Amino acid sequence: MAIEGYNMATLGAFVGKELGVSAWEEIDQARINAFAQCTGDHQWIHVDVERARRESPFGGTIAHGYLTLSLVASQLTELGVVPHDASAAVNYGLEKTRFLTPVKAGARVRNRVVLLAADSKGDGRVLVRTQSTVEIEGEGKPALVAEALALLVA
Repeated sequence: MAIEGYNMATLGAFVGKELGVSAWEEIDQARINAFAQCTGDHQWIHVDVERARRESPFGGTIAHGYLTLSLVASQLTELGVVPHDASAAVNYGLEKTRFLTPVKAGARVRNRVVLLAADSKGDGRVLVRTQSTVEIEGEGKPALVAEALALLVA
């Protein structure tokens, strides 16, 4: 999705503004299991449905925090945070990241994104810092809040 008037030359005008909200995305048990397989993190609270129903304080399995965080990149792309006239965008890392509420298996999440900074680094490069607030449908508190950095190249 394109953000009207948003491009490499106008990034500064969008600092402090919400860039958009992604679509809802379900985090089902199959996705949690696939993430566990990819990362080797098979902690029972994520993958043992029966034990989690019995013993977890959440009443069932929950997504890995890093699984939820990993969705941020595709959601930023979905929203058009990388301007259409950027030739490249390089993940530059994360600043503050806090996991606030566990995401229960079967829950839906979405990402509310604000552009916090756009700093020129010369030679057509701009370091952008976005705040992602990953909301859980029906929950009062978000799953996580993270500041992501990306280096954009004109």
